[in-house]
Amino acid sequence: ENSLIDHSIVMGADYFESHEEIIQNADKNIPKMGIGNDCEIRKAIIDNNARIGNGVKLINLQKATDAEAGNYVIRDGIIVIPINSIIPDGTVI
Repeated sequence: ENSLIDHSIVMGADYFESHEEIIQNADKNIPKMGIGNDCEIRKAIIDNNARIGNGVKLINLQKATDAEAGNYVIRDGIIVIPINSIIPDGTVI
């Protein structure tokens, strides 16, 4: 809800979470599978089973050409979220 996805590829998920799994993950501050509310995603590739929390901005704020972090990489200015990655609520990349 209220999220913007622009010039991006989103791969989706290989499985669904049960209601119980969603509750257990929420207790551990792990976002639901997929893209949360109030997100802005531009020039990104999001691989399978990624968890993008609420309020996340994948916009390449620093205008990096190439960069690496634990849960994402930037190649040629494109943000890549690898398979099974977790991007916590409020993260700005």
